[in-house]
Amino acid sequence: VQLQASGGGLVQAGDSLRLSCAVSGRTFSRDTSLGWFRQAPGKEREFVAAIFRTTSKYYGDSVKGRFTISRDSAENKVYLQMNSLKPEDTAVYYCALDSRLIMSTIKVATQWDYWGQGTLVTVSS
Repeated sequence: VQLQASGGGLVQAGDSLRLSCAVSGRTFSRDTSLGWFRQAPGKEREFVAAIFRTTSKYYGDSVKGRFTISRDSAENKVYLQMNSLKPEDTAVYYCALDSRLIMSTIKVATQWDYWGQGTLVTVSS
């Protein structure tokens, strides 16, 4: 299974950006959970958003109301629409996939099996 994240870049505070993650080697099933995490320099990897299996969506407290996660099963892709970006959103963003997660662990990075390489998002003030 390979995940390829893209769409990062340098933007100004208040701008929007959409990240994409293309998944190969695994077809999305009802058990497939997809997520986004981020890691800023010197900090631990932080949960951003996830779609648990096919239906339930979850967001980190710091991005609720600004970020939206979505999936396209036909194209095997997961997206992260980021609006009203803030300088504190600056980080490397990673997409993740797992087919055995339980709901209580979706925010725990170590519980996810497959990861993309990361895409850098820099938000200037």
